[in-house]
Amino acid sequence: MKDSAKYVKIVEWSEEDQCYVGSAPGFMFGGGDGSDHKQVFDELCQAVEVAIELYRHDREPLPPITAVRDFATRLQDVA
Repeated sequence: MKDSAKYVKIVEWSEEDQCYVGSAPGFMFGGGDGSDHKQVFDELCQAVEVAIELYRHDREPLPPITAVRDFATRLQDVA
């Protein structure tokens, strides 16, 4: 499994922006946007992979893993 698969990635429609917006909560700010949800997701996955490479290059620890069942529960508690 790639390390990037350990992080939640969300693509959702933004009424305000009139496009799909991608994010990786708990891992990185930003992510991407566009008119095609699949393209936004693919770009988001690539952005997470690049961010992981940067963490490793800088010898920084990766943020805590977010792709676990408990993380979804924690998100619901915040909402």
